[in-house]
Amino acid sequence: MQVGVERPLVVVDIGCGTGELAVALAARGCAVTGVEPSPAMLAAARVRPGADRVRWIEGDASALEVSDASVDLVVMTGHVAQVISDEDAWRSTLESARRALRSGGRLAFESRNPAAKAWERWTAEQSRALVPTTPLGTVTWWCEGTTVDDELVSYEIHYVLEDTGEEFVSKNLLRFRSWDRISDAVHGAGLEVEHVFGNHARAPFEVDSPEFVVIARRR
Repeated sequence: MQVGVERPLVVVDIGCGTGELAVALAARGCAVTGVEPSPAMLAAARVRPGADRVRWIEGDASALEVSDASVDLVVMTGHVAQVISDEDAWRSTLESARRALRSGGRLAFESRNPAAKAWERWTAEQSRALVPTTPLGTVTWWCEGTTVDDELVSYEIHYVLEDTGEEFVSKNLLRFRSWDRISDAVHGAGLEVEHVFGNHARAPFEVDSPEFVVIARRR
């Protein structure tokens, strides 16, 4: 970096999916790495306009291989923290994020508050929605088959292409961790919780807030 020249913000997007956020951050001048274990998701990310500005890695957080602690911000959006339902994988993800971050760098993620019981609304009657504009035409989707086993919630998302009548089913498993469990895992990975908000509008966290929106700092 030249003296007097501000370097770009270095960002890692873990579980970047189809790359919407990663590409948007790169368009703002950030140096972005998108990490995604699904080959299909990553293939969609690579063909987005502006995708050439992002470094793409297929794999989980352990694939980062960052040894110089050069990252300013690690993000996990879209409830990726809950998608990582295996506890060993969750600990490994947090540790990989901490290793990547420079001293004072931040990790940001969100997880649904189990006290709000969001899964109770994941029924066909309450979740059905129509999306009129997609690359595949009009799509109707809904959730059903929700089951709860302690912290683990499994459910199906059904998608119907209205133009053809084709139906696709996505099976999902999420872990609804309590705040104590999240806080313990974050601290155990060598990170310090800086803020926890109750939603993405940065509302103060309350007992019945829908989300834990967490910002943690590398010590």
